[in-house]
Amino acid sequence: MKKIAIAIDGPAAAGKSTVAKIVAEKLQYVYIDTGAMYRAVTLYVLDHQIDVQNEERISKILPNITITFEQQTDGQHVYLNGVDITDEIRSTSVTNNVSLISSYSSVREEMVRRQQEFVADRAVVMDGRDIGTHVIPDAEIKFFLIASVDERAERRYHENKRRGFNSDIEQIKKEIRERDLQDMQRKVSPLVKAEDAIELDTTSYSIGEVADQMLQQIYNVIESA
Repeated sequence: MKKIAIAIDGPAAAGKSTVAKIVAEKLQYVYIDTGAMYRAVTLYVLDHQIDVQNEERISKILPNITITFEQQTDGQHVYLNGVDITDEIRSTSVTNNVSLISSYSSVREEMVRRQQEFVADRAVVMDGRDIGTHVIPDAEIKFFLIASVDERAERRYHENKRRGFNSDIEQIKKEIRERDLQDMQRKVSPLVKAEDAIELDTTSYSIGEVADQMLQQIYNVIESA
């Protein structure tokens, strides 16, 4: 069976990562959470008390950052320089600064370079905000997931609760709207739907139902390849 590259894009909390993990597991593909990579950089910047507005300084510390993924029984874990940061990168401080950090051209160029290395052998599911348009523009199939702000805020609220973070749902809605605006207006690789992407509104569906819809489309592509 031919191995393909699958790109999944969409705004914050649209269900990209959760669905991508399910799809990757079903296909026995490698899952790459590109959002986690930008969050890892952001965490490093904050932990080292580097000014988040100082792109020049941030660009110089990128060689010091090693990001790896490891599949464990409870899911995929993210490591920053060998330390498990799976939970830490979902903190409010990281969430509030990751959009700015990821808007810097030097950061995006370096992360995209690393992401494209993962794609060389295909058999990969990658999610983010510019995967189908910039990271894997030649992906055999692309999806663009959307959902209402209210639905996305509910998801983020319950995700935070599971991870032990206190949060206010109205504040989350505000942050999501601001993040959407920042992602769509940034100069480097803005959030935009690829022309050949399949759009799926996840608001009225469970994550399992969305994954099933995507897998049906993916199998069609694999079989026709």
